[in-house]
Amino acid sequence: MRYAAVRGPDDVSVVDAKSLVPAPGDIVVGMAACGICGSDLEKVYGQYSQPSTRLGHEPAGVVKAVGKGVEDFEPGDRVFTHHHVPCYDCYLCRHGNETRCPRYSASNLSPCGLADEYLVPAWNVVRGGVLKLPDRISFEQAAMIEPLACCVRAWSKLDFMPGDSAAIFGVGSTGMMHAMLAARNGFENIFCVDTNKFRLDFVGNLISADAILADDATSDKIRDRAGHGGADIAIVATGSMGALRSAISSVRYGGDVMMFGVPPKNALTRLDMEYIYTREITLYNSYAASDRDTEKALELIEGGLEVERLITHRYDVADSPAAFERARSGSDAVKIVINGAG
Repeated sequence: MRYAAVRGPDDVSVVDAKSLVPAPGDIVVGMAACGICGSDLEKVYGQYSQPSTRLGHEPAGVVKAVGKGVEDFEPGDRVFTHHHVPCYDCYLCRHGNETRCPRYSASNLSPCGLADEYLVPAWNVVRGGVLKLPDRISFEQAAMIEPLACCVRAWSKLDFMPGDSAAIFGVGSTGMMHAMLAARNGFENIFCVDTNKFRLDFVGNLISADAILADDATSDKIRDRAGHGGADIAIVATGSMGALRSAISSVRYGGDVMMFGVPPKNALTRLDMEYIYTREITLYNSYAASDRDTEKALELIEGGLEVERLITHRYDVADSPAAFERARSGSDAVKIVINGAG
């Protein structure tokens, strides 16, 4: 079997390996679809702030083999698999910080999700990290569950009501998901900001949004068009510190700013804390998703959220290097999916 691996800076290679054999409690899944995430790109081309260099954490496929003692799954089951699963018992889990649970990052897919097949450890199997897919959900839809779940987690932290306004900074695939969730949540005005005109045009075909090509006047435009002194919430779906500063300047008194995108390692910025304090602006962060968030994401997709419309390009595992180069350029791409045999 084959899998994509980081071999060095700017280097994605396809590696041949032996077929996987599950240990007791494990399952082996044949990958049918797996998306490339912005964090995958950061691992290859940037300075990723998290230690893992495994590629692909959005896979769905078909169970090929089960280890001894597995009772809830059998070969042939169509599944989505979450790469990390917390314990839900430790101090951090009990305080709602389950994505920082010590067991969370320790539970992982092997060798990765961008593979012909991958092993799901027993910990993930027994603790809700594997979801059986309804027949009406395609594998490509299922490959969108994990990124949507990350968005769901972020939205669960925000204070909003129907009729509010939202500014989305960065409309890659997750930024577009945030825009779709804003529309689903009844937001009256949705502002989408990016430097990429292709993506701004693309999101305009998904929802009714005010597309803004980012420049020095972006914050002024949003405050003027939103009314009430600015947007109610701003979501920064990029690691850009400039976008974060612009988002802070775009929200109203008492507005919320969500830092959702992954900043590069050691990213620093200067903030006017007097401005943030006197305007009572609340800053949030949201890291990754739990398996409970993935369950909610699957419900949203079953309920008609058409996230599969974000897929613009499809590649085979063997063509992973080309897929990453396409995703890196971003000039005419939104979501890139690697397809497997399942």
